[in-house]
Amino acid sequence: MAEIKVNWHHRHKAGLSAGDRAADTLRNGMGSWPFVGIFVGFMGLWAAVNSFVLAANAWDPYPYILLNLFLSMLAGLQGAILLIAAKRQDAIASAMAQHDYETDVRAAAHIEMLMNINAEQLQLLQELRATVKRRGPEEATDNHP
Repeated sequence: MAEIKVNWHHRHKAGLSAGDRAADTLRNGMGSWPFVGIFVGFMGLWAAVNSFVLAANAWDPYPYILLNLFLSMLAGLQGAILLIAAKRQDAIASAMAQHDYETDVRAAAHIEMLMNINAEQLQLLQELRATVKRRGPEEATDNHP
């Protein structure tokens, strides 16, 4: 069975408040084509019902002042929700940047360690060459049968 790894993103999502989750859900819903289609359909239905179906007894006759009030309230709410969601996106971007920085610091430490090992190996090779050079080429090959 595959083991599920829990990374910082899963921990971050688990720590969200109900309001943060609601803001994300609403932002995702309001920023979609289905929402736009439903919204345009609702406004068309509102206008049709008030202009044609209930022409004489319309609850919101043309110029649809009640609809304008609802749209103004919706715009105010959408602005607040989108700001909340944008603030959350900033927090996510900040957490990702911090995670990237920590990863880079660890990688730099590993690279430094590998560079030190490489320098030690280079020094050993230089010492070996110096030893072979001091003994001479024939002595180095005489040890092998």
